[in-house]
Amino acid sequence: MASSDSRFWHPFADMHAVRSAELTLVSGDGVHVTDEDGRRYLDGTASLWNVNVGHGRTELAEAAAAQMRELATYGAFGAFNNPRARELTDRLADLAPVADSRIFLTSGGGDSIDTAAKLARRYFAAIGQPERVHLISRSQGYHGTHGLGTSLGGIPANRVDVGPLDPNASQVPHDSLEALETEIERVGADRVAAVFVEPVIGAGGVHQPRPGYIEGVDALCKRTGVLHVVDAVIAGFGRLGEWFGPERWGIRPDMITFAKGVTSAYIPLGGVILMLTANAAKKPSENVGGFGIACAAMEALCRQYAAELGKYNIRVVCLRSAGSPDSPSSSPCAGTSTPRAGSPTTGSTSTC
Repeated sequence: MASSDSRFWHPFADMHAVRSAELTLVSGDGVHVTDEDGRRYLDGTASLWNVNVGHGRTELAEAAAAQMRELATYGAFGAFNNPRARELTDRLADLAPVADSRIFLTSGGGDSIDTAAKLARRYFAAIGQPERVHLISRSQGYHGTHGLGTSLGGIPANRVDVGPLDPNASQVPHDSLEALETEIERVGADRVAAVFVEPVIGAGGVHQPRPGYIEGVDALCKRTGVLHVVDAVIAGFGRLGEWFGPERWGIRPDMITFAKGVTSAYIPLGGVILMLTANAAKKPSENVGGFGIACAAMEALCRQYAAELGKYNIRVVCLRSAGSPDSPSSSPCAGTSTPRAGSPTTGSTSTC
């Protein structure tokens, strides 16, 4: 434990309490991390639910280092591209449960959420419905801490004392399809751009969806013409036993945001997967999209997901939060020994 007064301002921390009581981690190996005093800990949360393949994977470091030597960085504005970004986006598009998809790359989950929200609004502006700007999310949902993400977030503590939030954003109870439909009717479907949904709510309490909820949201969005955005920043890359998460429910959302496990957090990377019809939105903005080093690390990681997760012929069993009325057997997240072909837990059928 550090005893000096730290100059490092910790996110999501009471600095008065931690400024002289930091836990400094110096190394990681597999599912364990070690502090500066040599104590070893089981990393039960995989850092921030993002080190999906564990710590100390030298093949990922080597892939990133090789790309640094070849071409460390170059902007992807306009017509510029690089081989790693092209290869990665081709791979992700092939894996995505969205027909003829396009991939917009960002530097993380918060960037991805704000980009998806802007794209939803720009899509409707591009097709002659600029009044469709309203965004709906759910209580206890977490969608990052950027501008629009804060307005979309459903955790009260993350919304206070930050000034005015976006007036064209609202939340509904996370477990009520009826409340979502009522809110779309209140605002007017012709004013709603998108609904943002985590398949399994993460930071807000690990709440699983009730049976039929995810499918119901997707059907409601399709019926009203509202874009369905799945926030798979936590859920993606094996955490729900699928590449992205929506595959568990057989839905095809309009957009999927991803980050965290896409590189196992070894280097920042995120993105938005869009179905072809959403490509009417012009010029999404992100200064570091297509970062070659991150893309190279993800390419190496994708091979590891396919090779290693394929050893375990069983889906992820989602832990149920206390007090849930649903039995595990009735949940779409209950374990099964017959994963879908193409999921990261099947390996042999993966495109990686």
